[in-house]
Amino acid sequence: MVDTTLVARSLREDIERTGYYPALVADSLGTALGSEGLLAYAVHHEATFDREELRRHITVLALTPTRLVVAHVDEHGAEDHPAHVTTASASTEAVRLEGVASVVVTRVVADPASYKPESLPTEAMLTIGWGAVSRIDLEPASCPDPECQADHGFTGSSANDDLSIRVSEAADGAAIVSQFLTFAEALSDAIAARSS
Repeated sequence: MVDTTLVARSLREDIERTGYYPALVADSLGTALGSEGLLAYAVHHEATFDREELRRHITVLALTPTRLVVAHVDEHGAEDHPAHVTTASASTEAVRLEGVASVVVTRVVADPASYKPESLPTEAMLTIGWGAVSRIDLEPASCPDPECQADHGFTGSSANDDLSIRVSEAADGAAIVSQFLTFAEALSDAIAARSS
């Protein structure tokens, strides 16, 4: 049994550790979670450069017994606001576990010949799809006949791609890579349990 109070306390500590508007992040996440217990979480804090400015962003994934909650907080520069003050926007989305269509985990490992189950990948990408955003890749269809001049239309694929987060040991640290893999396993287990 998961101690949801301990998980919630650990999440709060990790949000505080990022130093990125922790009260705003925790408050927006708390609104989405309501009184539901927290089973697992992952926190990804990243910085990007926009012209000469450093912009920060945080994504928090939270798993409850019934939902996946995704919180994003973005920082906006002073030039974006009429009063020339820095602003931030916080948004959350709650997805019922029954609605999660796919959980894809990509692992990048160094020296795969010496890989052991306890080895941590150097990078991991977590992609979760629940049908809110779909990506369609199209390309002209081809024919195996090299002499064929007919138009065969298009071929392609469609994929749910609502959220993709890449973490790496070099940029984020081994603990974050491990946290994302643990979260992905907990989410997969929760989805399997709900669908059986």
